[in-house]
Amino acid sequence: MSPGRWRAAITIEGGRRKYLFGTTRQEVAKKLSAARIAQDQGLLVTAPSQPLARFLDRWLKDSVANRVRPWTYKGYEAVVRNHINPTLGNVRLDRLAPQQVQALVNQKLASGLAPKTVASILGILRNALGQANRWELVARNVAKLVDPPRQVRHEIQPFTVEEARVLLDAAQTDRLGALYSVALAMGLRQGEALGLRWKDVDLDLGMLQVTYQLQRINGEAKLVEPKTRLSRRSLALPATILVTLREHRQLQVEERLLAGRRWVESGLVFTSTIGTPLDGTNVTKSFQRLLAKAGLPKRRFHDLRHSCATLLLVQNVAPRVVMEVLGHSQISLTMNTYSHVLPTLKREAALKMDAVLRGGRERGD
Repeated sequence: MSPGRWRAAITIEGGRRKYLFGTTRQEVAKKLSAARIAQDQGLLVTAPSQPLARFLDRWLKDSVANRVRPWTYKGYEAVVRNHINPTLGNVRLDRLAPQQVQALVNQKLASGLAPKTVASILGILRNALGQANRWELVARNVAKLVDPPRQVRHEIQPFTVEEARVLLDAAQTDRLGALYSVALAMGLRQGEALGLRWKDVDLDLGMLQVTYQLQRINGEAKLVEPKTRLSRRSLALPATILVTLREHRQLQVEERLLAGRRWVESGLVFTSTIGTPLDGTNVTKSFQRLLAKAGLPKRRFHDLRHSCATLLLVQNVAPRVVMEVLGHSQISLTMNTYSHVLPTLKREAALKMDAVLRGGRERGD
């Protein structure tokens, strides 16, 4: 062993010893602790010959399941099962090469998957192999040596002020009109809007709390906490939305009486005609029908959120405030997402500066 290097050993299958190296005692101790954890989980014992699929299965159960939300775990598991394992699952973990990962990326692109989806597949594999590297199961993370595919940024199509007013007028006679109105005015994600509870809405104070999202997990509707701390937020309700929510509450009372014993009390603001949680796919279809009826171009439900941000920025609301309304984690995310608004804001800034300068000259300053 070269000078200045520390070494530790752990006994593995068959009485063999696995050596761990580092430049400091603390580094080696940390690696030894990680190796023992991996050994307890059954990963270190079979490392010399275990296929990638076996490692990924244990990684999902032992490392992913206890630190992500159920919906996220379900997505990871589906990617591993449907995309990674069929191509690379039989490859030995310690012999996986960058060329094989690149071939996976190329294959998925050729099959017609969107670049964003393929990048997500690569990202999950990188995550898994990063854990394998930290557990000393592989010498390097080969997925890091493969570049993700170039992604074409989705063009945001927000409603104009005129279109937003047309939508709100059409929504007044739609059973789910209050849902669309709230999503547009408050910038809520679909899951946040569908997970909104009456206890989160104070119609007297005119405040709304975003505390949960509604997600479908194995076919069952569940309320889950938002991903980040900033996604949990308190928002002031515009007066028009207060009126809309009061009218919607009265409609729900009438539907409860009509449903009688069939009513299922969920406490949610937006429900089916018998009180059960709404299905996101069905809501999107209903939204598309309303757009067609109102003579508006086809848009995604998520474009309501984009429209909220765009309309606020055009009205010169400070980007920091828009960031907090949307629940973004960073202001750079807000400005990068809505960069299409910047030319308008720059023109308005120039006009305001011109007004200041002209005013100064007119006073003789």
